[in-house]
Amino acid sequence: MDDDHREVLFPLTRERTEVAPGAVHVPDWLDQEQQRRLVAACREWARPPAGLRTVRTPGGGEMTARQVCLGWHWYPYGYARTVVDGDGAPVTPFPDLLGTLARSAVREAYGTAVEPGAYDIGLVNFYDAHARMGLHRDSDERADEPVVSLSLGDSCLFRFGNTESRGRPYTDVELRSGDLFVFGGPSRFAYHGVPKVYPGTGSAAIGMERGRLNITLRVSGFAD
Repeated sequence: MDDDHREVLFPLTRERTEVAPGAVHVPDWLDQEQQRRLVAACREWARPPAGLRTVRTPGGGEMTARQVCLGWHWYPYGYARTVVDGDGAPVTPFPDLLGTLARSAVREAYGTAVEPGAYDIGLVNFYDAHARMGLHRDSDERADEPVVSLSLGDSCLFRFGNTESRGRPYTDVELRSGDLFVFGGPSRFAYHGVPKVYPGTGSAAIGMERGRLNITLRVSGFAD
C-alpha cells in the first residue's frame, strides 16, 4: 500500500480514539527519547540465552514475527518460567521499566480512578517487512487485566475485531512508532492481529529505520 492509499484508509489527523468499548488508541504517547530507550532495551533483551526466537505452533507452522519473552515465557498455548519449547533457558526477568509503563498506560487509557494490576508479562515481537500476525485472542493468562501494547519503528495496519470470531465486525487502525493501544473490559478478549507492516516508515532518531517492535504487557494471574 502506497502513501496515497494509506491517507485514504486512515485519517490525516490522529486523535485519541475509543475503537471499541474498553479499547483505546492513544497516538504518539511515547516521546522520541522514550522510544529510543525502549529500542535499546529490546536489543539487550533479545540477546541469548533466552532471547529472540521463532515461535513454532503445534501444527508445525512458524510465526513470521519473532519474539522475546520477559517475566513469563509464552509458548502455544501456555506460560512457563523457562523456554520449554527451546533450550530450557530461564526466561529474562520482567523489567521494572515495563511495569511502570504499563501502569501509566492503563491510567492514560481509563483515567486515574482505575487501579492497574501487577503487570508481570512482557512479549516483544519483531516484525520485518514480510511479517504478519493472524487474528488471535490473548487468553492464556489467568487474569483479565487490560492488555497494553506499545509500537516502535515501522508503522503497521492493526486489525481489532470482536470477541466472538475472527470475522467481521473489525476496525483497522494504523499504529505508528510511539503509539499506545490498550484493550480491557468488554474488549479484553477481542480477536486482533497485524495484516501488514509498512516498511521504511521507522526513524533513525530512535535507532530503528527498519522493522517494527511491538511490546505487549499483560498480567498473568499466576502464582510463582
